[in-house]
Amino acid sequence: MQIKKYTIAAFILIVLVGWYVYSFITQESVSISFFGQTLPSMPIAVLVIIPLIIFYIASVIHMLFYSLVGALRLHKHEKDHDKIVDSIVDAYLGKENRSSSFKTDRYKLFGYLIDNATIFPTEDFDFEVDNKKINDVLSAIKSIKKGEVVDLRRYSLPPSNAYVIQNERNRYKKAAISAEDILSGVNKFDISLRKEVYIDFVKTAPLSGIEKYKNALTKESLFEILSRVNADTKTLVVSNDSLLSLFKDLKLTSRDYIEASKKLSRAMLPEQRIKLFETLSNENDAATDSYLFTLFDLEMLTPAKEILDISQPNEYAHFKAYSSLRECGKHFDINLFV
Repeated sequence: MQIKKYTIAAFILIVLVGWYVYSFITQESVSISFFGQTLPSMPIAVLVIIPLIIFYIASVIHMLFYSLVGALRLHKHEKDHDKIVDSIVDAYLGKENRSSSFKTDRYKLFGYLIDNATIFPTEDFDFEVDNKKINDVLSAIKSIKKGEVVDLRRYSLPPSNAYVIQNERNRYKKAAISAEDILSGVNKFDISLRKEVYIDFVKTAPLSGIEKYKNALTKESLFEILSRVNADTKTLVVSNDSLLSLFKDLKLTSRDYIEASKKLSRAMLPEQRIKLFETLSNENDAATDSYLFTLFDLEMLTPAKEILDISQPNEYAHFKAYSSLRECGKHFDINLFV
């Protein structure tokens, strides 16, 4: 638009200068030589406006060049602005390994800071900004936090992303997807979600299903399984071999093994329970306390004392104290000593 106005003004100026020279200065014509060549005779007025025309052409080329440079610079800024918006969206979504490339110095600093920062929308963030991408991601985050299900596929987030996990959790709670769907989707669902769902799954699942998805086993889900062994409802009949395979898949503490024995004390047959923890104690020293606890809990004092007699003086002090009290005729609940 500016070049158009400049062209009109230049044309008027050239015409006026040529008219003025031809009308008021001279109407003569001259012939000039150019590199040894004699050019045809031309009015002086024409010779006067030729430099103006050349100047006009040169100035237009100059303006076009810098207009192009300015357009390219503006395009870089616009591209970097879009990248900044994308970086903010990625930061809100908690994407990992973010590294954006910017062309302009103005945005390089902001981009570097955003790519190396974690940004969370505040809980009371309840207004829109003048950018659809940011508004969309903020709306999606709010919906997920409210327990709604959102389509996150366009953001290409991995299964381990916190919002993906929560979104899939929302789907599960709304019964849009089953526990077995999640447990079978090893590459589709994060392990933390599968472990969480497995706790619910083992409350009613048959032994075959429990063993099929035991790669999601946790201490909490193991205790849920143990509470069903020979229980009155949702009964689970399971052999020691199957239980041992579950115990082996976890790294449990001495306290965990004792809690497991307590769970099984409610319904498991004493012989099976003793055999289970005897085997566990032979395979793992951390389970020895639970074996002693099981023996004392079942009033098997003699085999328990035999183990204590061959132990080191500083080992199993609480069980030795309990054993001594029982020898003196004192009866206390073994649970007071663990």
